[in-house]
Amino acid sequence: MDSVLEKRSLVVLAFLFLMSNLAQLSFGAVHKVGESAGWTTIANVDYRQWAISKSFQVGDIIVFEYNSQFHNVMRVTHAEYKSCNVSSPITTHTSGNDSIVIDTHGHHFFVCGAPGHCQAGQKVDINVPRAPSVAAPSPLGSASATPAPPLAPGAPAPSSGLSLSAPLTIPFGKLGCMLLLQLACIVVRLF
Repeated sequence: MDSVLEKRSLVVLAFLFLMSNLAQLSFGAVHKVGESAGWTTIANVDYRQWAISKSFQVGDIIVFEYNSQFHNVMRVTHAEYKSCNVSSPITTHTSGNDSIVIDTHGHHFFVCGAPGHCQAGQKVDINVPRAPSVAAPSPLGSASATPAPPLAPGAPAPSSGLSLSAPLTIPFGKLGCMLLLQLACIVVRLF
């Protein structure tokens, strides 16, 4: 009987541990294209400048708000973006309130397909860079650091100053929901 109670206690502890770690996961940010002006040609929004001022990550939600009688949102290739060619978009959105989840790194090109709108500047390049590689800072803060002298035998390696104790943050989307569902199923089966 004690064995069953011990197993249940371990499962509960494991469940609580996992839940505390899942609580540290972050939701993607929501970015409204053009801020209060929205997706339009009337307000003279500089969508290039707007996009440059943001820091996009995988899991972020890009919201296009616009009058669907006059505008739409088309995801296009880089070449189509540059030439404002809307003849074969990757996707087309027409609701007037489109939320698009960015699920990959790289450039995501969007234009308005209404005649003349892309040429008038109603286009945006959402760039999601890959996470920069982490490099230890130079002791002198210069770009060209001198190599460290060899270590004496038995001497401890110097610390890089980097901390790996910070909580992991990943977008809480499909993966997070699947993990929670699987975890709940495991707990239910054990009890």
